[in-house]
Amino acid sequence: MADSDVGAARGAYGSGGGGRRSARAVTVAAAGVLATATLAVGCGPQDPGADALRQPPARATTAPPAPSPSPSPTDDGKGATGDVTPPASPSVLPPASPSAPPTGPVTAPPPTARPSTAPPPPRVLLRTGSEGAQVRELQARLRQIGHFGRNPTGYYGTVTAEAVRSFQAKRGTEATGATDAVTWRKLLAMTRTPTADELDPPTERPVAEPDRRCLTGRVLCISKKSRTLAWMIDGRVVSAMDVRFGSEYTPTREGEFPVFWKSRDHVSTLYDTPMPYALFFSGGQAVHYSADFAADGYGGASHGCVNVRDKAKVAALFDQVKNGDKVVIYW
Repeated sequence: MADSDVGAARGAYGSGGGGRRSARAVTVAAAGVLATATLAVGCGPQDPGADALRQPPARATTAPPAPSPSPSPTDDGKGATGDVTPPASPSVLPPASPSAPPTGPVTAPPPTARPSTAPPPPRVLLRTGSEGAQVRELQARLRQIGHFGRNPTGYYGTVTAEAVRSFQAKRGTEATGATDAVTWRKLLAMTRTPTADELDPPTERPVAEPDRRCLTGRVLCISKKSRTLAWMIDGRVVSAMDVRFGSEYTPTREGEFPVFWKSRDHVSTLYDTPMPYALFFSGGQAVHYSADFAADGYGGASHGCVNVRDKAKVAALFDQVKNGDKVVIYW
């Protein structure tokens, strides 16, 4: 304690009253100074005595509190009277009344999550990009009730998605264009099992009268007028399929050509486009499967090749045709 602190203590309590009383007064004053200094810096010793010195007195309400019979924390244990309790530091506030509102921000408890009552969306069975027998059946059933205006191809493209969307909108379900379990059940209830001809019709258009060059040997007989390809052996049609050709800027060549190269998983190096089951007959032109043709129909055109949109049929054709077989393209 500084000398000035000791002097202040003596001035407050006087120098009379005996050595013991004076010592107690000095002790009390020193404790008050220590408490004030300790609270001013915000931390203090971690012992019960120091904690007691930091506690502020209770604020008087209607009447001064009665003297406590218990000794002050600064007593010497004999319960002497006349001791003065050190004043509380001005910076120390009394404890808040139990009814007083909280001084800090009130954090609301997190909301309790409520279990969802909405049913899960129906499972999607088929969507754009799907392929196979079930897609072919979907297309055939949609065609039965007037929502699909072409032959089944087994490929779920934009045309099929639009047909499904039309069916869904008319039946009051969400028109997503994807075939979910609810859509499929409704379609089954409204249609019958497709026949073999409905699932796999020869062509969308009638096969044209074959060119005379197609009547002998093994020939891919391709008519630009009917937009059909007939695989013929000695004048007999083995299989037929729809085809499309190049645009006016990239026309498909006409004439008679031999098949000179077969490439099952071909990819165009010029256009970086898949050309599965390619049967090359003139330079870079070939008969091959086209996913774009399967999806969008005759709305587009090739870069000169003969596109087939039925993957199963062109795959079977690829396995039967040999190098050297003829390709005849005519009007």
